[in-house]
Amino acid sequence: MSAALLSGKALAALIRQEAADQARKLEADGLRPTLAVVVATDDSSTHWYVRSIEKAAESAGINCRIVDLGRDATGPVVASVLKDLSATRSVHGIILQTPLPPGVRTDELVGHIAPEKDIDGANPLSLGRLAVGQPSFAPATARAVVELLDHFDIPVAGRNVVVVGRSAVVGKPLSLLLLQRDAAVTVCHSRSGPLEKYTRSADVVIVAAGRAGLLTGSHISTDAVVIDVGTNVLADGSLVGDADNASVRGTAAALTPVPGGVGSVTTSLLLLHTVEAAREQSRSLVREAVG
Repeated sequence: MSAALLSGKALAALIRQEAADQARKLEADGLRPTLAVVVATDDSSTHWYVRSIEKAAESAGINCRIVDLGRDATGPVVASVLKDLSATRSVHGIILQTPLPPGVRTDELVGHIAPEKDIDGANPLSLGRLAVGQPSFAPATARAVVELLDHFDIPVAGRNVVVVGRSAVVGKPLSLLLLQRDAAVTVCHSRSGPLEKYTRSADVVIVAAGRAGLLTGSHISTDAVVIDVGTNVLADGSLVGDADNASVRGTAAALTPVPGGVGSVTTSLLLLHTVEAAREQSRSLVREAVG
């Protein structure tokens, strides 16, 4: 029996509509949400993705500024741009797009993004606030997983959830979001030993390691739900996830497709975060004016 496919397309459309509705209300009050995307690469797939964000933003009534610094941008130049955007009141959300030029480190730059404009949860302060339950923007991909689970009424409270991958972009923040939902969370990584030791008893397996075909049907139980966060480009240009689609579909109860799963929800959440950031920044300005 083949696994049920948990497509993210319908959920992504709902989130985009919510973002558009909220943006329309803000614009009626004279505020148009604005997102700035900082790019420093000539990678064609990155530019395609950034254009897709720009197109989605404009259709939702959100301004999108692409700040293209070129492939030779230095760390100090990128840092200066992030500081300037953080200080610009007309910019409400900021994304630092990767990859960056050789020698330019993301972890040394994201701290220059103001937390209130950090719509993809890149600043370490955002992750720290998330860890202690304070208001912050979670990385959009991590939140997309939780939104998909909610959308398909897949409970996690009291259930065994395994997250494969411990990146600061997905694995770590996702584990925090799941703990907030009372899941029993296990995080696996390259030093954890045999993967099946953890995943065979899991109710939900979320794979986000960046390795095509890492998770197979032999790693999971027949009633497991598999959320595939991986996006791997093969030699022929096709996009696949971290789960071996054929074997996992033949074993799992449900599986998110790649493409068309988590990724589509992620982009929509970036728009919603931008609108939410714009609304909160506007409220803060009003509070400052009132004194």
